[in-house]
Amino acid sequence: MSSNDATAVTQAVEALHAAITCVDTAELTRLTADELTYGHSSGRLETKAEFIEAIRSGKSGFSEIAISNQTVSVIDNVAMVRHVFQGKTLAGGGNKIGVLTIWLRRQDQWKLIARQAVKL
Repeated sequence: MSSNDATAVTQAVEALHAAITCVDTAELTRLTADELTYGHSSGRLETKAEFIEAIRSGKSGFSEIAISNQTVSVIDNVAMVRHVFQGKTLAGGGNKIGVLTIWLRRQDQWKLIARQAVKL
């Protein structure tokens, strides 16, 4: 793994979280693979379209996101990112979950292809 790869993946993760809090559906579309499977800590799974619609509609939105204990591992064109996600929901609640995301490099762009969260 090159430090450039890890930096690019870290930037993609940050861009994803910014797009979620800003409800930037164009950026969410750009950052996610068409094959996305997005798993919530409740066990609910979403496709790319369902994930983006949940953010757009406010059904699954955050006003703040903080990440800690992040690790990035890159093997060829695949990156695995683990971190603790703390978010303040638009409804005023909050959560703290463990997250694993899988990113795939396509044409020099990192795309989120899978995400799974667990309750901590």
